[in-house]
Amino acid sequence: MPEVIRANTVLPSLRTDFRVKTADGHLLIGEIARPLGEYTGAILCLHPLPTAGGMMDSHIYKKAANRLPELAGIAVVRFNTRGTSSDAGTSEGEFDNGISERHDVEAMLAYCFDELHLTNLWVVGWSFGTDMALQHAKDPRHKGLILLSPPLRTTTPQQLAYWNTDHRPVVALIPELDEYLNPVQAIERFAPLHSIEFIPVLEAKHLWVGEPSVSRVLNEIVARVAPMRVPLATTYLAEAHS
Repeated sequence: MPEVIRANTVLPSLRTDFRVKTADGHLLIGEIARPLGEYTGAILCLHPLPTAGGMMDSHIYKKAANRLPELAGIAVVRFNTRGTSSDAGTSEGEFDNGISERHDVEAMLAYCFDELHLTNLWVVGWSFGTDMALQHAKDPRHKGLILLSPPLRTTTPQQLAYWNTDHRPVVALIPELDEYLNPVQAIERFAPLHSIEFIPVLEAKHLWVGEPSVSRVLNEIVARVAPMRVPLATTYLAEAHS
């Protein structure tokens, strides 16, 4: 009998904890959830603002790790930036408002390619993580940026304009009811980046609370990484996963 996929559904994957050292000497903690079957690609998750509770277990990313390896063949890499804690532990260092976090993003991208040997890797940033992606995720080996609820809190017009010279896709999901940057405001603030793809999401909020919002985000991610696997299934066979 098919079971509906719910907020707490955990589908099969191969989960491995890891530690990565940054160029300035801090150990970051993280986890990769790999598919047990066919591999289609991967995402590196840059989490929301740690001083507001953001971490590798922020709900969109935890649900991505619980679902996407099985439903879409996508490996999900999550980690805590410096000074950030989750159930898995605390990464070394101190929060630096996205400045020293450059070392975190660069170390994680290098780890994804040089140690995990991931292919078709996309960088997904959420809130604070979108500023980190836009400012620091310049490793030429990833496929592009997917931005969830970008507030443009610290990213400058000059840093946006960099991506006009890069030519990799930048996709932004903008919640209609986002209190930090709504779709109308986003068009104006992102003006220096000419090639960005905007996806306004009706009735969604900054934190993407609720299964309709989660489903929309995960489907939009999969549409870029593994388009042959959308739409994502909304049910699963419990006996097949027992």
